[in-house]
Amino acid sequence: MRRFARPLMYLGVLGVVFGLARIHASWIGHYAFTGSSRFAWTIVYALVLCVTAYGFGLPDVPRTKRAMLASSVGAAYVGALAMSVVQLVVGDALLPRFVVFGSAIVLPDWFRLCVRLSAGARAHDEARDRVAVIATREEIAALESELHALPERPALIVAGLSLDEATDTPSAPEQLHERLEAAAPSVVVLDRDAQAEPSIVAQVALLHERGVRVRTLTGFYEGWLGKLPMSELERASLFFDIGELHRARYSRSKRLIDLPLALVGTLVLGALIPFVWLGNLFWNRGPLLYRQQRTGKGGKEFTILKFRTMQSDESAAPVWTSAEDPRVTPLGRLLRRSHLDELPQVVNILRGDLSVVGPRPEQPHYVRELEEKLPFYRLRHLVRPGLTGWAQVNYGYAGDERDALEKLQYDFWYLGQQSLSLDLRIIGRTIRSTVGGAGGGR
Repeated sequence: MRRFARPLMYLGVLGVVFGLARIHASWIGHYAFTGSSRFAWTIVYALVLCVTAYGFGLPDVPRTKRAMLASSVGAAYVGALAMSVVQLVVGDALLPRFVVFGSAIVLPDWFRLCVRLSAGARAHDEARDRVAVIATREEIAALESELHALPERPALIVAGLSLDEATDTPSAPEQLHERLEAAAPSVVVLDRDAQAEPSIVAQVALLHERGVRVRTLTGFYEGWLGKLPMSELERASLFFDIGELHRARYSRSKRLIDLPLALVGTLVLGALIPFVWLGNLFWNRGPLLYRQQRTGKGGKEFTILKFRTMQSDESAAPVWTSAEDPRVTPLGRLLRRSHLDELPQVVNILRGDLSVVGPRPEQPHYVRELEEKLPFYRLRHLVRPGLTGWAQVNYGYAGDERDALEKLQYDFWYLGQQSLSLDLRIIGRTIRSTVGGAGGGR
């Protein structure tokens, strides 16, 4: 049911908006609905409401009744406000107030119903994916921590066994089979050492015959967490195709998507520049744009463009940036929170320095440091870096080398899974993060 909650929500938006529009055309305005310009604007308004609903995390993110109410009302009212602003700027009543404000009144209840459907299905999923892990204690603890966050697929660890606890002994033959039978897992996860132990594999094979799924540690991370495990990064880095490198059609199609999105972004950038320039006069004195060298595809350096968010001497020394960096100015904090500071990078996309989606480019200074400590780090530079990326929508800022290693797990997963559908999914999550006000990445 969970996978149907979002399509059902969008169908409800279309039904409410078009239903109110038809009622107004037939009973109030007495005009031909499909033959008027209002038909096209009804489609636009429905799409705006779908985007704001997704941006507020509906139907999956809200976990409490208060969050559900706030997100449901917020999504409907922000959509109505956005349409009202468009009508104010255009100077014409593109849609009747009956449709705009009627939708804002009706849709919150529909959104809440869809959230409840998704929450019920999520609880069912969590009960269904019962995981038994055979790995080191450190790896089990790390996996438990990951699953307590927001995994791609929810799961619960019901048994965690070290290699010694899972291996047969003369005094305790088939102890693994007995312990797993008691835990009743639906998935068994084996690390590299467990896969090499014949007695463990033999007993897990019996569970596999009964319908229990078996995954390597790497496979579980990929399927349930959308990343690669830190312990497997170097080993796994060789065993996947990279879409941009090994599939020429994907690379060309990706560029065809980048260009029109960048052109639209350029129009938004042109409209925003006067307001940012004016804000700089009062709260952020100094240059409008911030230029910094970053490492791009093939290790080639380029100049990235951003609206300046820090004090004008921010480039004095290379220091890792944090989400609450004290150097950020009041206006810069607003730009960062809304992600508008990244908008000038549409120029980098047009130049070919960046793609819309890809691993975020890092400063050459940090790249050299990380490549010395992580020999496989250079794989990120086989593809064009991005304005947003899988690591950004899942992790956020990299404040130090440990964070950079954490994000590398997501970057490697993205390199192995590259596809247009995944890129669109990342763009959607970026919209959700932006509308929802979540912090962004580097």
